[in-house]
Amino acid sequence: MPKLADAITIGELAARSGTAASALRFYESLGLIAAERTAGNQRRYARATLRRVAFIKAAREIGLTLDEVDTALATLPTGKTPTKADWQRLSNGWQRHLDDRIRKLERLRTALTACIGCGCLSLRTCRIFNPDDDVAAGGAGARLLFDE
Repeated sequence: MPKLADAITIGELAARSGTAASALRFYESLGLIAAERTAGNQRRYARATLRRVAFIKAAREIGLTLDEVDTALATLPTGKTPTKADWQRLSNGWQRHLDDRIRKLERLRTALTACIGCGCLSLRTCRIFNPDDDVAAGGAGARLLFDE
C-alpha cells in the first residue's frame, strides 16, 4: 500500500470506478480490495485498486460469482501493484471459462428462441414441460433449457 498521502478516498474510488461506496465496503469485507485507515479511521485505497474494481465489475457483468472473482484475484501478487504481465496471466486463465460460458449462453438463446416461438403446440416435444415436477428430484434450478 502506498503512503496515505498518495492514496485515494472511498468517495474518489467510487466516483472514478462508477461503483457505489457501499459496494466497495462490501468488496473490502470479502477481501477483494483492501484499504488502509487514517488516524481518523477513514479508508484510503491505493490507486491500483481502480483496476481491481474494474476487474470485479467486468467479471460480475459476465455473470461470475464473487467467489470466482476472489479465486482469480488471489493469483495476483500481494504487497505490490500487479504488473501488466500479472493481469495478462489472470486473463489467460479465464479464457476457457469464458468460452464455456459463451457456449452455454448461445445454447440458452437457441433454446429460448425455439421455446418462445413454439407456442406449445405439442407438449410431448416441449423441452420445459415437466408434468408432476419430475425434474425436482435432480435438484433446484432451471436446468431443462441448459441440458445438452
